[in-house]
Amino acid sequence: MPRWIPAAIVVASLSGIAGLLIANFVGGETKIERRIERLYTLDDPRFMQELGVLLGPPFVQGTKVRALLNGDEIFPPMLAAIRGARVSITFETYIYWSGDIGRAFADALAERARRGVKVHVLLDWVGSAKMDDSLITMMEQAGVQVRRFHPPHWSHLGRLNNRTHRKLLVIDGAVGYTGGVGIAPQWTGRAQDPEHWRDTHFEVEGPVVAQMQSVFIDNWIKVTGDVLHGPDYFPALAPAGPASAQMFSSSPSGGSESMQLMYLLAITAASRSIDLSAAYFVPDALTLQALTEALKRGVRLRIVVPGEHIDSDTVRSASRATWGPLLRAGATIAEYAPTMYHCKLMIVDGLLTSVGSTNFDNRSFRLNDEATLNIVDRPFANAQTAAFEADLALARPVTYAQWEARPVRERVGEWLASVIGTQL
Repeated sequence: MPRWIPAAIVVASLSGIAGLLIANFVGGETKIERRIERLYTLDDPRFMQELGVLLGPPFVQGTKVRALLNGDEIFPPMLAAIRGARVSITFETYIYWSGDIGRAFADALAERARRGVKVHVLLDWVGSAKMDDSLITMMEQAGVQVRRFHPPHWSHLGRLNNRTHRKLLVIDGAVGYTGGVGIAPQWTGRAQDPEHWRDTHFEVEGPVVAQMQSVFIDNWIKVTGDVLHGPDYFPALAPAGPASAQMFSSSPSGGSESMQLMYLLAITAASRSIDLSAAYFVPDALTLQALTEALKRGVRLRIVVPGEHIDSDTVRSASRATWGPLLRAGATIAEYAPTMYHCKLMIVDGLLTSVGSTNFDNRSFRLNDEATLNIVDRPFANAQTAAFEADLALARPVTYAQWEARPVRERVGEWLASVIGTQL
C-alpha cells in the first residue's frame, strides 16, 4: 500500500470535519434577505390570520395568561403544579444547574413519577452541563424519563451548535408555563441584588396549551423517537380566558426563520409603539432596518437591555455596536441597572405581547430551537407595559451623544465582538 494513502485519508477526514463545523456554524437554510412590505396594521384581522398561516399554528381563543415576576413568584406555582399533576408532566429547558432550586424540581418530578405520573424531562446538553449527575440518577430511578438534547457525538458534529433554548412545562396537558427562566440559583429571589436576576415567566391555560404540548413533543420525538399522544397529553380544553394566543416554534432542522419572520412582521405592522425587553439584543441589518423604518413613520421604540450586570460582556459589546442608527432615529435604549436583565418580551401597539425563550439575536433567530407565545389581548398588553415601564424606571438611558462619544477602546471591543455576532 502506498505510504501516501494514510495521509490522504487523514486530509479527507479533516476536510470532512471542517465541512461539518462550517455547516454547523453557518447554517444551511436561506436567510430572509429582503425587507417585509407593510401591508396591514397590527389591529387588522389579516395580521393574525397571516401570522398563523406563515408560522404554523393558528391563533386560538379562550386563553388565560398570568405573568410571574422573578423567582419568588415564578417557582412556587411551577412546583405546586408539578406536585399536583395527576397524569403527565412534560418539561423542556435549556439551563438546569445544581443548587437548592434544582434539587426542589428534581424531588418534585421524582415524587410524581413514583406516584405513577408519566414524567418526561428534556434537557439541553450544553445548558445542563452544570447539573449534578446525582439529580438525574435520582429522577431516573424514580421513573422519570430524562433525555439530553444533542449530546456531542462524532456522527452529529454538524448539529453541535444547535441547542434547545425552549422553556416549556406542561402539566396534565392543561396548564403550561413558558418564558425566560432557567432552573438555577440566579433565578431565585426577587431580583434584589446582582446575584438574583430579573426575569418573567408566564402561566397559561386554555386551548393554546395543546400547542405548547405539541412544541415539546416535536423535540421529544427528535431525541427519543417516541410519540406522546392521547388524553393524558392532549385532553379536551375549555376556554379559560379572554385572549387569543398562538404558540409557535423554530428550529434549524425546519422553520429556522420563523422567529425572525414573526418579529419582522410585527415590527412592520406597528403603528404606535414597540416596547422590547431584550436580554440579548444583537439585531442583524434587516431587523435594524425594520426598526429604523418604524421609528421614521412615528412609532415609539423603547428597549431595555442588561447593563453592567450581564453574563456575557461579548454580547453587550456586540449589542452596543448596533445602537447608532436606532438612537439617531429617536429610539430609547436603556441599560437595566440593579442586576442581570433576562426578560424576553415584546409589546406592540398595546395589543400584541410576544413572550417565550427567544432572544433578539442571530442565535435565537437561526441556530437554537426556540418557542414563543403570542398573545393578542389589550388588557394583558397594558399590564405588561406597566411592568416594562417599572423596569425602564430602573434602567439608565443612553443618548446618541453618549454612544457617539464612547472611547476607542470600547469601539475596538465592539468591533471584535461583532465579528462573531452570528454566533451570539
